[in-house]
Amino acid sequence: MKFLAPHAFTFMALLTWGLAQPARAEVIYWFTDENGVVHFSNVPTDSRYVPFTAAGGTVVKKVMTTPLGAPPRQPVKVQYGAVVEEIARTYGLESALIHAVVLVESAYNPKAVSKKGAAGLMQLMPETAQRYGVTDRFDPVQNLHGGARYLSHLLKMFNGDMSLMLAAYNAGENSVVKYGNQIPPFQETRAYVPRVLDFYHKYR
Repeated sequence: MKFLAPHAFTFMALLTWGLAQPARAEVIYWFTDENGVVHFSNVPTDSRYVPFTAAGGTVVKKVMTTPLGAPPRQPVKVQYGAVVEEIARTYGLESALIHAVVLVESAYNPKAVSKKGAAGLMQLMPETAQRYGVTDRFDPVQNLHGGARYLSHLLKMFNGDMSLMLAAYNAGENSVVKYGNQIPPFQETRAYVPRVLDFYHKYR
């Protein structure tokens, strides 16, 4: 994330204000450059930056608890690397797939909640959480287990077709079946599937 202070006076004023505010929410912006590198910032200084939205259209915000000017935590996959690797092995999935889903669903924000009521890293709906034994959707490990189990189930259900698996994760398996085992004609789902697959291939 970037903090710009073109004048010393302005910087000191902002610093004083920032220290007086113990916590604040900042919108996360992002873009992918020509080399495939994903950039995140709370200050969209490049025209390519757009608000990062989780599934369901929720604009992702990062709660800042560090003073203005201190290096804040980025929504990167490193923090959950070890647990994702273990969970991926447990359910026979690639860790790159889980990371891609988490990035698109919540931008690694374990407290993210969509307008539809999905919550946590993998944006589990209450029914899905109950189905896979998740008692606390905001617990990162429980949420990852529940989401991974659901992905594994969907992958088997659709005979290894990743596009249909992701479409079902976004819109529900019944929707995919209803439309003849095709990606449902929903704008959100048709944007979601290639977006996750793009990150999946990059993480591999």
